Amino acid sequence: MPNYTSQVNSIGTLNLLQAIIDNDLVNKTKFYQASTSELYGEIQEKKQSEKTQFYPKSPYATSKLFAYWITKNFRESYDLFASNGILFNHESPRRGETFVTRKITLGLSKIVYGLEKCLYLGNLYSLRDWGHAKDYVEMCWKVLQHKKPDDFVIATEKQYSVKFFVEQCFKYIGIKIKWHGKGINEYAKIINFDKKKFPLLKMNMIVIKISKRYFRPNEVDNLIGNANKAKKILKWKPKTNIHYLIKEMMDSDLEYIRKSTLR
Repeated sequence: MPNYTSQVNSIGTLNLLQAIIDNDLVNKTKFYQASTSELYGEIQEKKQSEKTQFYPKSPYATSKLFAYWITKNFRESYDLFASNGILFNHESPRRGETFVTRKITLGLSKIVYGLEKCLYLGNLYSLRDWGHAKDYVEMCWKVLQHKKPDDFVIATEKQYSVKFFVEQCFKYIGIKIKWHGKGINEYAKIINFDKKKFPLLKMNMIVIKISKRYFRPNEVDNLIGNANKAKKILKWKPKTNIHYLIKEMMDSDLEYIRKSTLR
């Protein structure tokens, strides 16, 4: 929904900033603009920092680029405390169900409890810098406590593929899978599991397939942040690694689906 997305992200941010000015609230307000790693899009550097050139590749990313720059414009024009936090992917059990990490943990949970037979995904080889939302929200708070407004990249500086995330989710719950095929025909099937623990599963059951439907028209394949500025100035570093994140999301969705089957 490019038009709706642009109205919310671009004009929405502008309206909020203008309201601060129109209501004479400059000296009473701190404004945080939630930027995104999608601003980088086409990779210009190995790791993306505050100085990396932006190259958005979607209507969402382009609309967020407007929000980023209009925040800087108002900061410089009106001496407003307005900061941008360029957050790389931040996940948790509360992540929306259409985002790939939650789609995976929820989909696997549904397969385990017999509600679905197979999970359909897009590009397994997209690389992302995944952190925990609670670490990133702490960083958002730190940005607003800083003595002056500024822009900060928030990232773990570690990178994993969608395929790795899938494999680790299966591994955590004790199911072994094997990949077959290539490209759009790649799939994964179960080759080992505890039959007592998972009575609804079957050997050689295909649990992951690829669908063209989930490929973006202009794919962003590779994102990883450089958070040196945040570490140095705000004394911040992420506390949660990818394995604990997966554990927390899988535990949450397994329990959620278990309760749903009891209703």
